Order: sequence, then C-alpha cells, then structure tokens
Amino acid sequence: MTEKRNIHALIEKEAPSLNNLLDPEDVKEFKAMTAELRDTWTKKQVFRTETEMRMSVLQDAKYPTKAAKYWQCVREQNVFLENLMSLSFDCRRNEAKVKWLEKKVESETDEYKLEKYQIDLDEARYGLANMQLVARDRMREIKLWSTLKKEFDDGSFDTQDVNRHQLHSYHLIMKNKAETLTSGSSQPEVFNVLGQLQTIERVKKSGEMIYNKKEQLTNDLGAKEK
Repeated sequence: MTEKRNIHALIEKEAPSLNNLLDPEDVKEFKAMTAELRDTWTKKQVFRTETEMRMSVLQDAKYPTKAAKYWQCVREQNVFLENLMSLSFDCRRNEAKVKWLEKKVESETDEYKLEKYQIDLDEARYGLANMQLVARDRMREIKLWSTLKKEFDDGSFDTQDVNRHQLHSYHLIMKNKAETLTSGSSQPEVFNVLGQLQTIERVKKSGEMIYNKKEQLTNDLGAKEK
C-alpha cells in the first residue's frame, strides 16, 4: 500500500518531464534536491499555527472575554469540519478517477491515448496526496480548536446559547474600538463605533433584550411558586 502523503516517487517520476521546462543544469539540481523537496512539501504550513490562532484570530481586543473566544472557536472549528467533509467527497471522487485511469492504462493499446491516460493518472495521484496533506492539517486545526474550547470554558458562561454572552462582549469590543478613535478617524468609522457603543449601553440599561425578559419571567414564576 502506498504511504499517504508520500510524493517522493511522484517527484522522481516527474523529474524527466521537466526537461521540457527547465535547462539541463536545473533539471540535474532538481533531481539532487528530490529528498529535500519532499521534506519541504510534507512539513509546509497549510493552515494556522497555534500562535496565529491565539494572537491573530482570538486577539483580546476583538474577543475580550472567555465566552467570546469560546464561541469564535466554535465558529472556526465548524468551518474546518465542513471543509473537511467537502474534501472527503472530493477525495472519494479522485480515488474513483485513479481506479478508472489505472484500468485505462492497463487496457489501452493506442500509444497516444495511453500516454495521456498515464499523465492524467500521475496528476490524479499527486492531487490525492495533496488532499491527504490538507486533510491532515485540517484535522490538526479541528483538534486544536477543541483544546482551546476546553481551555476557555471555565463554567462562567452559557456554552449552548451564543446570544447569552454577546451583549457584554460587544460592549467591551466597542469600548476598545472607541479608545482607538482619533481626530484622523473617518466620519463613518466614528459614527459606526459610537453608534454601536451608545446602543449597547442603552440596551443594557433598559433591559430590553428578549432573553433577559424571558429569564426574568422564569425567575418571577419560580418565586411565585415558592
């Protein structure tokens, strides 16, 4: 069974064809670098590292609370889950294509068609190796988002209803944005930030949020039953 994500043989097989693209000396150097290039292809960064996830995606100014960070982890993890599932379907199609092409190569007698089928087969196998590499890294990020979700879930917020934390989190976000406004900020930017901040503060003061009313109604009914 061919090792997953192993493109060493594919690189070596394709090297002679590079004579059509590269100078002879470059082709020679490419062949000498085959092992290094395979290593580069295998360990290249595909998606975000933990550092990028923490510092860029979950940065404190944009996600100032553990609840905000947790729910962003949920969003990010779901995107990678959906993409992994789509990739799985693509991989199944590609595997079927590889099988079809292998049969064509075995039975084809026309020299031109045989060469074309072989090229398509090599390309499909390389595509499959790429899919396997991407799938591995998507799964790595899915697992890391899971770890981060557990880290931020300290029991202080609702992990079933995303709406529950947002008024508080948005308030902090808008306050952070307001602090960055300067005399050089554009009018639409100022209008948007201050408008949202004022709205949040009014809504918090008035208690008009529907879920707050439902919660208060539940508490009132519970108090009456005692």
